[in-house]
Formats: sequence, C-alpha cells, structure tokens
Amino acid sequence: MEYRNLKLESKGRVAVLTLNRPERGNALSVEMMRELEDAALSFREDTETRVVVFTGAGKHFCVGIDLRDPAHVESLSSPLLARRRLFDLGPRMIRALREMDQVTLAALNGAAMGGGACIASALDFRLGAADCRVGYPESSLAIPLSWVSLPLCVRLVGPSRAKRWLMLGERLGAEVLLEWGFLDEVVPPEELMERALQTAESYAERAPVAVQMIKRSVNAVAGALDEALMHMDGDQVLLAQTSRDFREAVSAFLEKRQPRFTGE
Repeated sequence: MEYRNLKLESKGRVAVLTLNRPERGNALSVEMMRELEDAALSFREDTETRVVVFTGAGKHFCVGIDLRDPAHVESLSSPLLARRRLFDLGPRMIRALREMDQVTLAALNGAAMGGGACIASALDFRLGAADCRVGYPESSLAIPLSWVSLPLCVRLVGPSRAKRWLMLGERLGAEVLLEWGFLDEVVPPEELMERALQTAESYAERAPVAVQMIKRSVNAVAGALDEALMHMDGDQVLLAQTSRDFREAVSAFLEKRQPRFTGE
C-alpha cells in the first residue's frame, strides 16, 4: 500500500518504517495515525519480516499530536459521539503496534513527545540518539495521559518516576531515559540507524516462532490488567477537554505562552 505520511522499506528480514512528515516534526495528523494503524496491521500475514525498526524523517521522531491538523481541530467542536469515535483511533493505533508479531524497535532521533512517546513505549525496544529527548506534555494541556499508554510508561520507569514525569510534563534527555529504563541503549546521533539495524539483525537471526512466542507471553503477563484499568481513559480525556483549563492550555500553546490554570 502507498502511504502519504510514512515510508516503508524492506531490508531482507528487517523492515524500516519511517514517520515521514519532517516539515511538521512528524506530528500525528488523523491521516497519519490511520496509516500507522494500517501499517502495523499489514504485517499480520507477513512471515518473512522478523523485525520492524521505527524512526522519524528529519530532525525528530515525532513531536506528538498535530494540533493544527484540520481533522483534530474540527473534532473539538463535533458532537460527543463523533469525538469519542475519533478518539478511539489513538488507542487502536497503539494496540496495533504493541500486538505486532514481529520484534519492534524504536530508533529515537530528536524529540518524541506525547503521541510520539506513546508510540515508542508500545514497541519492544528503544534505542536513542545521545541528543534525543522524550516527554509526555499532556498535563500541560490539562488532560491525563491516555491511548492505553499510562501502564506502558509505568512498567518502563516505575510508578514514582512515572508520576513525576507525567505530572510535570518533563522533557527528559537520553542519559536520564537510559538510567530510568525507558531507553535500552544510547548511541551518537550519526550511529543511530546503523546500530538499530545491527540490533534488529541480532533478533532476526533467532528462531522466529520462539521469539514471537516469548514476545506474546511477556506482553500478556506484563499487561494482563491494562484493558481493565484503561478502558475509560478516552472518557477521562473527553471530560477534561470540557474544562476551561483545557481551552486555556490550547490557547497558550498556540500563542506560545505559559497557561494560567484555575482548576475550572
């Protein structure tokens, strides 16, 4: 399938999926999210590809939701049922990525923010360039982290660090991300893709049936309660979006100023 916002290349047993909106920092438009979901699902019948490497074109991996995307902007004034249906796209995309049979690896260049951090957390492994940074700025928009990604963050860095990271919306650098366990390895920026492909090949050389069984079992054990706990995370965000704080946060973001939250 041809994609407008992604580039998919096959390198033998390894595929490289590149988020390809560099002029927008690979920000997630609705169209791009649908393509990501479709791309993840397209590997279901693929028995040749054993590892998929995800990276971003240009300076950044993914700076998060594209708040200027017309489809996102229109959804904010749509009826509640329509907003709820559109919101489901994010969790579906993350589930599709996490449930891929192939080993998945993020090669994080530049910034991975919000939805970009969620994508990275849904994959099996994360390599970071030494100058990369990752953050969940949702609290700055007066909304909680959603897209069934909160438990993924907690499992990677632990509950106390997850609370700090998500509440303060910090942008963490590579050294801290490695220390906290979010990143598995840090390399010089110019070596990122070479090292990612080397790592991918090391997994591609292993027996694929055993590797994929291990992946499914580990994910099932680690995420056994995810759906029970997070089935309403979309409703929490939709409720938070009715607040004055959310409207203030969006205005402040677009006007490049600090928001003034009141709890209303």
